Amino acid sequence: MTADVARLQKENPEAPLPVPNDLVTTSASGLDPEISPAAALWQVPRIAHARQVAPERIREVIEARIEGRDLGVLGEPRVNVLGVNLALDQRLGRPVPPAPVAQTRAAER
Repeated sequence: MTADVARLQKENPEAPLPVPNDLVTTSASGLDPEISPAAALWQVPRIAHARQVAPERIREVIEARIEGRDLGVLGEPRVNVLGVNLALDQRLGRPVPPAPVAQTRAAER
């Protein structure tokens, strides 16, 4: 788990500490469709940087996609990751993928 925390901190250098627990603990498949609102909001700086938009725009989309407890009492508030990504794509357009390392180095010469 310590390696996961270090990796997340490296990938999200502008995110506040501590790293939310659900980002370092995964289900058996490792493919959790939902994360906590804290985990989603923790990633805002990285997502904003990748999409080249202000963090507030990312935060608005995430906050609008927070789902409450089932029947008002069961489970915890959550954010559907796919739903947020689709909403971001619809509102902001798809992010530009990073250039491959070989192309980046050739452009620097």
